Amino acid sequence: MKQLTVRGFDDELSDAIRGLARREGISLNKAALRLLRKGAGLDDGSERRGKIGSSLDHLFGSWTQEQVDEMNEALEQFEKIDEDLWR
Repeated sequence: MKQLTVRGFDDELSDAIRGLARREGISLNKAALRLLRKGAGLDDGSERRGKIGSSLDHLFGSWTQEQVDEMNEALEQFEKIDEDLWR
């Protein structure tokens, strides 16, 4: 079956489909299919395999230069090699 008409979407379900489509940058059709597969227990994770999640996207570009510098300074210690551990 390549095409199916579904009626009776309530506002909550419609919002969920539209939200998923917007977050993932996919069509409403793909979002609806993804949710249907998941609800039917057919979601094997292959859609997300190899993709980086979007849960931190709201943080991109939100730091000031001062915050970036502070974070880079805090991370510097992880760039140092402890020679004693390699002997």
